[in-house]
Amino acid sequence: MDHAKCVRKAVRKAIVNAEYEAILERLQFELVTWQDYVKARGEKVVILFEGRDAAGKGGCISRITDVLSARQCKVVALSAPTEEEKTQWYFQKYVKHLPSAGHIVLFDRSWYNRSGVERVMGFATAEQVEQFEKEVNTFEKMLVDSGITLIKLWFDVSDEEQERRFKDRLERSEKRWKLSPMDLFARSKFYEYSKARDLMFENTSETVPWSIIPADDKRVARLNAIQHILGSVDYHIVASEELKLPKIQEKPNDYHDRDLRELDPKKARVVPQVYTVESLSVRDIDGKTWEEIAKDADKRVKKTLSVDDDADAR
Repeated sequence: MDHAKCVRKAVRKAIVNAEYEAILERLQFELVTWQDYVKARGEKVVILFEGRDAAGKGGCISRITDVLSARQCKVVALSAPTEEEKTQWYFQKYVKHLPSAGHIVLFDRSWYNRSGVERVMGFATAEQVEQFEKEVNTFEKMLVDSGITLIKLWFDVSDEEQERRFKDRLERSEKRWKLSPMDLFARSKFYEYSKARDLMFENTSETVPWSIIPADDKRVARLNAIQHILGSVDYHIVASEELKLPKIQEKPNDYHDRDLRELDPKKARVVPQVYTVESLSVRDIDGKTWEEIAKDADKRVKKTLSVDDDADAR
């Protein structure tokens, strides 16, 4: 009976995943339509993705860029300032990444580092933070006045959920690269970051307000963020040139197809086919192929559901 409950839970999870993927696919289709509009109209768009560590900013950005052209949509994730950049006007290193007509720029963290991590961790002096707060609204108004559509997203994650995600990253080697000693130290200053966030919101002008994305559920946050972006801009389907697939040219008499496996391996070689459609050679620790594992799982599910139905009948 407990096994049957596990199966039902897995089925429900699969249904939720399928629903999420279906909604995401629809939103991604709209993103492509929006991208075509931005290009055709010469729009300029900047979207800021801000929030605590492990809030899901990067995952949301990935779902957006998955379907957009890298030539039109650029992700900017700047590292700590160099010694030269420290001598420049604070906004200078961001200005050079602003979009030209027909382009979209997604900032994975932005100039708001100064009012967040730099304030809390002491990387900026109180005078520098104060100067930033005096200038940021004017700077953003200049961007808007220049024709840039500026959208500011804050991904808000709870203390409990951030801790869960940090533990997950610590326990899973393939995710550990996402954590740095700085991230872990910043975790100990959770409420100082909360105060910095609140001050940032209070200092914001009404010209470019923040849009807060509740982010304890990453999938829901992604859907809501993309939906909000699409709802914040005007766009429609633009007419495009009809494309037709041309016929392949006739093979010249002097050309003969080559078996690429017979090339000189010192110059070019086909990589070893560890994975093949026919054999599915990747095996689990029991030596079974994925196809065998899937068949066994299907049998277990059918058997469990049959036993569960008999129990319900009794």
